[in-house]
Amino acid sequence: MTFLIRRLVGAAFVIFAATTMVFLILHWLPGDPAVLVAGDDAPAATIAHVRAQLGSDQPLWHQYGSYLGHLARGDLGTSFSTQEPVAARIRAQILATVELTAFSMLIAITLGILLGVISAVDRGGWVDNTIQSLLLFFSSMPSFWLGIVLILIFSVALRWLPAIGNGSVAQLILPASCLGLASSGRLARMVRNSVLDVLDEPFVNAVRAKGLTEPAVLYRHVLRNALIPVITFFGVLTGELLSSTVVVETLFARQGLGRLIYEAIGVKDIPMVQGAVLVAAVFYVLINLVVDLSYGAIDSRIRSQG
Repeated sequence: MTFLIRRLVGAAFVIFAATTMVFLILHWLPGDPAVLVAGDDAPAATIAHVRAQLGSDQPLWHQYGSYLGHLARGDLGTSFSTQEPVAARIRAQILATVELTAFSMLIAITLGILLGVISAVDRGGWVDNTIQSLLLFFSSMPSFWLGIVLILIFSVALRWLPAIGNGSVAQLILPASCLGLASSGRLARMVRNSVLDVLDEPFVNAVRAKGLTEPAVLYRHVLRNALIPVITFFGVLTGELLSSTVVVETLFARQGLGRLIYEAIGVKDIPMVQGAVLVAAVFYVLINLVVDLSYGAIDSRIRSQG
């Protein structure tokens, strides 16, 4: 319970810090939201009136205090560009991003663990070298470049999969593969190194001496002990996938939180960006909290140490 309370306090501080940083960065960026809302050709009086309505004519500390006050009441504000509640717009878009992130993580975890274990078992062999080369190739690709390549191959040339839109599993495959393939490379290398470290432990030779087969040694003993550093990476992987949705959802013309942030930044819609980043930060912190709490379920030594 002490550990949980300490982690919750830390999570609250991280969310507060992220919210404050985004608020300051957005207000320091060039451009006047009132001009973007009223239009470049609007009279000065109209721009001043819009500025007063948006509250952007107030001092920065006053705007920040007002924002925190509304946030404490669960009010994420109203969009500058569409005049709709930010919370309602986020609720309409977040499910698509969660769907994309979850499917991408499934691809990354499946390929990462499978290829990492195969590579570790064949340490130094041609299979190991081939897998390492492929992993390096996919990890080195920027997500936008890999996405374009996937569209050209599977949508334009082969016409197997749709390149844009939401609503079906077929429309999810290409963007999820774009995210999952790049992340699987880093995860596979971590799994390989972790498995190799455990394979060199003395207890592995002991369980082999008992007559257990290699698959039993690998899956019942080695993988269980190699999971701790891999699980730690899951939290980092979630953050990477969430941040990459800004590019991938835009590239594949998908609705979602990432594309919402991209479009809001383009018109300096401060409440929309702040609300979307806050939701992403809360989701990321909660995932890392679950990861921390899962350590004890995997390794009894962590439970005994509290």
